[in-house]
Amino acid sequence: MSTIQGSSVDDKANSEMLKTNRDAYLRRQALERIDNAKFSWFHIHTIIVAGVGFFTDQYDLFVVNICMFWLGYIHYADAEGSAKNQTPTHIDTWVKASAQIGTMVGQILFGYLGDRLGRKRVYGIELMIIVVTTLAASFSSSAERGLSVYWVLFIWRFILGIGIGGDYPVSAVIASEYSSSRHRGAMIATIFAFQGLGIVCASLVAMIVLACFKHAIDQDQKMLDYCWRIVMGLGVVPGLAALYFRLTIPETPRYTLDIDHDNNKASKDVAKIFKYTESGSHEATLTATFNVHEVPEGGMAGGATGEVSKPSWAEFRRHFGKWKNFRVLLGTAVTWFALDVAFYGINLNSSIILSSIGFGGNPNKDSVYHMVFMNAVGNIILNCLGTLPGYVVTIFTVDRIGRRLLQFIGFAILVVLFLILGFAYHQILDRSVAGFIVLFTLAQFFMNFGPNATTFIIPAEAFPTRWRSTGHGLSAAMGKLGAIISQVGFFQLKDRGGKNAFIPHLIQIFALFMLIGLAFTWFVPETKGKTLEELAGEYEDDEDELVVAQVRA
Repeated sequence: MSTIQGSSVDDKANSEMLKTNRDAYLRRQALERIDNAKFSWFHIHTIIVAGVGFFTDQYDLFVVNICMFWLGYIHYADAEGSAKNQTPTHIDTWVKASAQIGTMVGQILFGYLGDRLGRKRVYGIELMIIVVTTLAASFSSSAERGLSVYWVLFIWRFILGIGIGGDYPVSAVIASEYSSSRHRGAMIATIFAFQGLGIVCASLVAMIVLACFKHAIDQDQKMLDYCWRIVMGLGVVPGLAALYFRLTIPETPRYTLDIDHDNNKASKDVAKIFKYTESGSHEATLTATFNVHEVPEGGMAGGATGEVSKPSWAEFRRHFGKWKNFRVLLGTAVTWFALDVAFYGINLNSSIILSSIGFGGNPNKDSVYHMVFMNAVGNIILNCLGTLPGYVVTIFTVDRIGRRLLQFIGFAILVVLFLILGFAYHQILDRSVAGFIVLFTLAQFFMNFGPNATTFIIPAEAFPTRWRSTGHGLSAAMGKLGAIISQVGFFQLKDRGGKNAFIPHLIQIFALFMLIGLAFTWFVPETKGKTLEELAGEYEDDEDELVVAQVRA
């Protein structure tokens, strides 16, 4: 009797071991297929679906720079002296900062939800928020009593920011988890490059709308009220185009494997997505090898009970309580924070930079139409000379040079460029405006061919699947904190000593933050050419290697 019972226990243990081995094999096979997959139509589809969202994000974020410039000509046309046609500094500051504040909230919220609920379940929700609030913001108006148009804009753009913030971690992680190891950096960089197109498109649309209203604006500058609403409202078009595809994108196999623990479903999804064909003989051989029945779809790996352990904040604290894990989060967060202080300080205030170098027109001589049109042209020139080329070069080099090295190079060059621009600001402008523009566009180039891209890419790779979305969201939120501080500080300080007199010193401050970014890049791992599981340290004590080797033998 005891022999029979012992045999039963042994059989059960052997069965459990075989099921565990089979699940380990299926998991490793699925991951290898993703990491070694050839660049395919599915990858292109993912880039477009995620990229269009980023195009919309940055269009909406940076179009306010143009629209706030125009709103001054509408609501302060009757002001006197230097206040004429100028939105007051404190109002301009907070309307521009509102979306950044909302973005920071959205990055933390959706970053956590992306790990807790799954990438697919939250993907598309953030785009719906963007579409609704963009349209609502374009219809903002003043109440007879109560809120002004600026306050209404502040509210809608804050909610808009929550949607934009949600796009950062979820899009980045989806791209990362679907990419092959060889092309992962280029794929994520391509998605991120769509934001450069969005920035340029905002200025281009502004030029077209202004041209259509040229005669009306010459007759009455308050006709700009139509223009800013049209330009801002058109931001919903790309978002609507991408919404269906976001709602129908499949869950990433890595989430299915590591969080849902459904190895069979993940294996089938990978085979379907990347066009692998599982022959009947293969499945029969696999079943015979492990002597177990296939785990039903939706079942747990290793014959678990069906309970799925979702990420929690307590577990988050345990994981990042270890220095080797926390140092990575510290590196990705501080470098993104340092970069965004300069990136948004300059880009959200490009109208002021353009005006200070004489490209924004002369308010005492030029017509209102000429002033606003030249401002839009100047934004396009600056972005086409520096921003877009930086993104393009990054796409073709990030998987060769490496993320960490590229970030080191970018921060180091930016320190030098900002020191030159800051300490020799007036000397350069007095001798050559063209020389100033060259240096300024070089700074734009090395922001994007460098830390602006790498601070987005690395957090999508450096954390384990369980915390990848959360880690990216927290890092991105630190970046937005830097953008908020920069935005508020820029307007508080820029006119100390006279109109725009403090701008050289602000650029010097930006150089200091680039130095901070350079220093904290030491904590950032090099992710080039490694699988996400290697980066997560999964194979440090991995017993699955032996299992897979035995099965293959």
